[in-house]
Formats: sequence, C-alpha cells, structure tokens
Amino acid sequence: MFERFTAAARSVVVNAQSEARSLHHEHIGTEHVLLTLLADPEGPVARSTGLDAATVRADILARIGGHTQDGPVLSDADAEDAAALKAIGIDLAAVREAIEANFGAGALTLPRPAPKKRGLFGKFSAGHGHIPFTNRNKKVLELSLREAIRLKQKFIAPEHIMLGLLREGNGLAALILAERGVDFDRLRADMERSVNAAAA
Repeated sequence: MFERFTAAARSVVVNAQSEARSLHHEHIGTEHVLLTLLADPEGPVARSTGLDAATVRADILARIGGHTQDGPVLSDADAEDAAALKAIGIDLAAVREAIEANFGAGALTLPRPAPKKRGLFGKFSAGHGHIPFTNRNKKVLELSLREAIRLKQKFIAPEHIMLGLLREGNGLAALILAERGVDFDRLRADMERSVNAAAA
C-alpha cells in the first residue's frame, strides 16, 4: 500500500509521528495526522477548513493533555486533580520542581515501553523510539487507499488521507473538525476536486 503514497502523503505519515513525539503522546492518532495536514496554511485541507495547526494543537492539548515547549499541559481532568490537591496544600508544580532538582530533569517521565511489533506501519518510524499508530489511525490510512481506488487513482495523496479520515469519522480529528463547525460534505468535495486536479 505505501508504495502508492506520494512524497507529500509520506510526509504526512512521518510528520504525524513528529507531532505525537513533540506532544509527548504515546500513540499516533488521527489528531496527529490532522495536525500535519494543516501544517501548510496554503494546503488544500487548511484552505478548505479555515483551520490552522496551532488551533487544532490547542484543541488536542485541551482534550487529552500533552506537553509544549513551556512544559506539561494538563487535560481538564488533570487540572481538576491538581486544583483539588492544591486545596489541601499540595502544589504539583512545586513537587515536580523539587523532584527534578534532586533527580534531574525528566525524572517523572516514565520510559516508553519497547514496541511489541513492527508491522506494516513500523517502516515510517524514524529515530527516538517507535510510537505506534492507533488502530483507528491505521484504519484511516487503509481507507485512504480505498478512497484512491474509488476515485480510480493509482496514487495516495494527502487529500486521500483526509478523505479516509472523514470516512472513518470517529477519531479525535473528526470530533475537533465537527466542533469547529467544518462542513464534512464540503470538505469531502474540496478534497476530491483537489486530488482530481492533481491527477489530470
């Protein structure tokens, strides 16, 4: 399947891993793919949705937490836990600071478990340990192939990946798109128009 991917589509898959790594996530989900599809503000996905990567990154951090360059960003549930602990006199930031002062930066970061298997999706792993694709994201990539076949195209472009993401429809990326008011039918039509123009 991956031999059909254009260089741009391969970049989406590779850069999704970079996005997951930068947020300190233990998986590569549909949300990371959406981030890479929005990385180019002049690209077809950004133009069609009117969204940018920074906005979607903030939505991801608000929903599932992660890290930014400034340090950890807590999800709503974690923030509530931190507030409850602070109410009884425990400041998590101070605890983290004290532990890292004594044991070194990152002392509270758990090591990543060794990958169990390196199947079909392992070939896009590049350095710093393998981050696995979620099953839902694997399905999106498979659906991108089906979208290319449906459109009678012998290649898979980033637009096909977006079409696969829309067809799967249940991941965090689809949820964020829906919450941001993106018209899925219009986005689908825009992606088909873009990829048909590229095939001509």
